[in-house]
Amino acid sequence: MDTSVSSQADVESAFTPPGQRFHAKKSKVCVIFPTRGRAEILKQVVAFVAMQTVKPDLIIVSCVSDDDVGDLATHRGLIVIKGRPGSSAQRNHALNHVPVDFDVVVILDDDFLMHSRWIAEVLKAFDSDPSIACVTGTVIADGINGPGFSYEEARAMVGQAGELPQRLIVAPTGGPYGCNMAFRASSIAGLRFDERLVLYGWQEDRDFGGQIWNQGDQVVRINTALGVHLGVKRGRVSGRKLGYSQVVNPLYLVQKKTMPWRDAVRHVARNVASNVLRSFAPEPWIDRRGRLSGNVIGIWDCLRGRLTPERAERL
Repeated sequence: MDTSVSSQADVESAFTPPGQRFHAKKSKVCVIFPTRGRAEILKQVVAFVAMQTVKPDLIIVSCVSDDDVGDLATHRGLIVIKGRPGSSAQRNHALNHVPVDFDVVVILDDDFLMHSRWIAEVLKAFDSDPSIACVTGTVIADGINGPGFSYEEARAMVGQAGELPQRLIVAPTGGPYGCNMAFRASSIAGLRFDERLVLYGWQEDRDFGGQIWNQGDQVVRINTALGVHLGVKRGRVSGRKLGYSQVVNPLYLVQKKTMPWRDAVRHVARNVASNVLRSFAPEPWIDRRGRLSGNVIGIWDCLRGRLTPERAERL
């Protein structure tokens, strides 16, 4: 696998102070894909990574069974690890396998397609400020808000993105979007995703970002790391389980001090209201009534003082 950086300009920003440049020592990049039940799309997404101008030195696929990866285990520069299911547990399992000499860890959903300069632009952002510990990119189309995109549709949208913005804009954000996030390895050495946030997780990325903020580092969004989230519906949890997490998880994060109270209330209110209104004419791809049922159970648990996000697994 070719791991060379195509040019100095790929990882250097004009405003980077001397001595803070990743290109002084070629950054070692690891890309992690937690996955379950999507072997076909995962194979296509991993193949798409080969189009990056700065290629990762290692890809880790964190799955549950051999059926989750098909023949990917033979892919050069990739290792497959198996463990317990759940987005947090699978991410942590992968983090435990990242070699200690790596500089940047990228965690992507198994249905996210990166623009060919995604990694290069993330390195620019890290290069611009040593206090940046987490970078999330800009999603130009998100199938999670609808029936989802096919691989062919998403690939076409990435190809039509055109020229990247000439100016890198780095903006603080409350938390990364879990479908595409990158971390300075040295800044997250002692951090892990909360495994009490079971199954699909729901706000586990926001919790991880809160942990980073609490230790004094920055979580930012940049305008030049573009991508498309297919929003594949296969492999997702039931409506009732997710509905429970929609209520309990944000309030649990308030208790942990990784999400402000105002943001948590906004999240809960928006999701419950959406499930109530759309339960009368639900979208074919969303179990609104199941989510609403889970919302009710979650609200009742919260009123009783039971902030137990792991209960979603048993519903």
